[in-house]
Amino acid sequence: MSRQSNEQQRSRQRDATQPWRAWYKTARWQKLKQSVHLRDLYVCQRTGVLCLGKHPAPNSPVANHKRPHRGDPDLFWDPENIETIAKSVHDSDVQREEQASLHTRGCWD
Repeated sequence: MSRQSNEQQRSRQRDATQPWRAWYKTARWQKLKQSVHLRDLYVCQRTGVLCLGKHPAPNSPVANHKRPHRGDPDLFWDPENIETIAKSVHDSDVQREEQASLHTRGCWD
């Protein structure tokens, strides 16, 4: 099985077990993340890099939840809990932080 097939299968499994993932596909989320990027002037709040790339470029903007919401709608939709970061930061530093948090708490998705 290819890496892409594995990722697609994993994504489908997470969609089935984590219904909040559908929130990311809503117009409400698109509007919220756009407002966060504008508020932050498309600047990565962790590195200061200007995030003007187009996905999947490393400098493309990502709306990151500062405190993982884990399905909590109040945390998910709170603009003060969301920051603009570069995709490269999201895919490395943030993922490492979230994995470390899961290890410490002893839970997995």
